[in-house]
Amino acid sequence: MVGTILGRYRLELRQLRYFAAVARERNFTRAAETLRIAQPPLSRQIQQLEEELGVWLVERGSRPVRLTEAGQILYEQALQVLGRVEEIKALTRRLQDAARLRISIGFVASTLYGRLPDVVRRYRAARPGVEIKLIELTTFEQIAALKEGRIDVGFGRIRFDDPAVEQLLLRTEKMIAALPSGHPLLAREGPLRLNDIAGEVLIVYPSAPRPSYADQVLALYRERELQPPAVHEVREMQTALGLVAAQSGICLVPASVERFRRDNVEYRPLDEEKAMATVETQAVPGEMKDPTAAPPEEPKGEEDKPS
Repeated sequence: MVGTILGRYRLELRQLRYFAAVARERNFTRAAETLRIAQPPLSRQIQQLEEELGVWLVERGSRPVRLTEAGQILYEQALQVLGRVEEIKALTRRLQDAARLRISIGFVASTLYGRLPDVVRRYRAARPGVEIKLIELTTFEQIAALKEGRIDVGFGRIRFDDPAVEQLLLRTEKMIAALPSGHPLLAREGPLRLNDIAGEVLIVYPSAPRPSYADQVLALYRERELQPPAVHEVREMQTALGLVAAQSGICLVPASVERFRRDNVEYRPLDEEKAMATVETQAVPGEMKDPTAAPPEEPKGEEDKPS
């Protein structure tokens, strides 16, 4: 009887979402916070759902919340229905975008100092009828955006393993040290070693979500068994460079960022074999090589080095 609940009753998607949140959190208060509603309306919705179905879904007085057998079955079916609804929404968005001849590109900020602007310009020249939308997102925000159909292709800096997203390495570039003007290390000849800057306050970005480029930098220190006196985490690269200019510490950035000339900030190369940053492009499998779904690849080789 319970197995055909969704087919026999006219249920609102909102009720299913509310019930799924309660079942997942096992707590009405946390579920209400997740849904960003007050708890009394949430409780009323669950009660109305039980009245509509004619079954108890939640065991009375249980702490944490426990589902009845009927509630467990409904929860399993609700997850399938809600998942399918999200798939349909993503599909319709992608079809709408295709009809409008529009491509949405996710990018991390530091790629703007490399060849991404050139990629976009060449794409505009090759396909003048296509509207291009650029959205700044961290690498892991791009993964979610790709799955939800909010972007068509992304440019990030972190390697990841997700079967729902295809990733391609475009190029690698060295990390360099950003130092405040007048810093004593700027008087040295040649590249710096990590040992040279280990005693400096380290500024890393982004602070969230993690893992991120910040973890790549911190991993370099750990591998060399070095510990900076303090680590200051900030959300954006521009903020990090601003703190460097204010003599609040030093920062390791991809070499292409040297093109970004900022007052009171100077750059020095690093003589560290593993101090490398990558540029990765990601898309839904099957679309990476589709010329209508992704812009041309970034050029590789010597031209990627900052002048």
